[in-house]
Amino acid sequence: MTVIHALDTGFLALEDADPRLSLGIGAVAIIAGRPPDRDRFASTLAARVDRMPRLRDRLSTTWLELRAPTWEPDPRFDVAHHIRWTALPAPADLPQLYELVAADIAERLDRDHPLWQCTVVERVGADSWAVIVKAHHVLLDGISGIELFDALSDRAPAPAAPPQPPARRASVLRMLELPLRIPRAVWSSAQTLLPVLYAAAAPGGRTSLSGPVGHARRYAVARTTMSRVRGIAARFDVTVNDVAVAAVAGAYRAALLARHEDPGANPIRVVIPISTRTADAPALGNQVSAMLPELPVDRSSAIRRLRAVHERIAAHRGRGEAAAEQNLLGLADRLPYPLVAWAFRMASRYPQHRIAALATNVPGPAGPLTFQGGEVREILPYIPLGMRLRTTIAILSYAGHLVFGVTGDFDTAPDVERIAAAIEAEIAELDRLHDRSDETTS
Repeated sequence: MTVIHALDTGFLALEDADPRLSLGIGAVAIIAGRPPDRDRFASTLAARVDRMPRLRDRLSTTWLELRAPTWEPDPRFDVAHHIRWTALPAPADLPQLYELVAADIAERLDRDHPLWQCTVVERVGADSWAVIVKAHHVLLDGISGIELFDALSDRAPAPAAPPQPPARRASVLRMLELPLRIPRAVWSSAQTLLPVLYAAAAPGGRTSLSGPVGHARRYAVARTTMSRVRGIAARFDVTVNDVAVAAVAGAYRAALLARHEDPGANPIRVVIPISTRTADAPALGNQVSAMLPELPVDRSSAIRRLRAVHERIAAHRGRGEAAAEQNLLGLADRLPYPLVAWAFRMASRYPQHRIAALATNVPGPAGPLTFQGGEVREILPYIPLGMRLRTTIAILSYAGHLVFGVTGDFDTAPDVERIAAAIEAEIAELDRLHDRSDETTS
């Protein structure tokens, strides 16, 4: 029996606070050939679930929820409960697949059972099929989501690391130091995070990028190659992540202009999750913090947006905001569960206007995978909506390609396809600009 952590508590509380939200993370694999028969698929999947025992666990709660939920084995575990089969109507093309993915994003997972499922799509195009692997955010983050897909694929499992002896003396010393460490950690974290929290929560002008959302979702995809993005990064001495975030900034600028809104009228911030996963971290679970840099949507030049993204992300990393947030989450683990859950629920109801989007960049498998005997041609990521954000963007690299999965609220973000197209256009524009002489002013 394992007690969930404060951040996991937050994901459950956010979902409980708004019946229109479903906090499932997903990956859509498009696979060559035809799917195996149902019995073979189920038996193969059942064997691979054993690679991650947590996939057999369900959440257990107490009456009145006086303590945090815990993971415990599901006594009725049956892999068949987690497999669905469906078919797209003719012509079974990508737009129809995206509609199915949007419906999958909107549907909540059953908390009476382990919080994951596989949906098999029997045909996509002329010679492919697909599988949607979905798990609740309380079970995993972006990195462990890819590890989950990797474990369910045909790749042989990595050998288990040898068990490490418990560091009893170090644990005792840490307990004795708590009365001194906690006040120092709170003060240090508060000094780092308070300016950012104020900037995010302070009253500001409204944009159509945030606000109440409905039940239904939309989904669209932007594609490019890693070689193209790495070339841009090398040319302008920035990181691959900087290029991806700059493409997101350009897309949101285009969206605001198309919605007849002034991109320079109000500063907007983007949540960028930062992995805090260590080499010895468990395969599943959340090991993540975040930064809240401003998106340079007011810059009319693609290069200036890229440079601003690079400078702002570097500044946020230099201030140690992600580490400070992780420290506060660690301290929250020591607080009573009802208090932590209440704090997250209250945060979900706060009418913030400065945070406009969430963009997460996850490195996927560098080489090609196979799944149930077929070559995985493409992996499309998706993440849910939450915290009044009307769009989110999941960025995933796989086998030399970089894919942006754009999730949008059906009613308030009808232009997710335009946002995806603008991401591709921004990368193409940066690729066209070969040197500083091509730069325009803003």
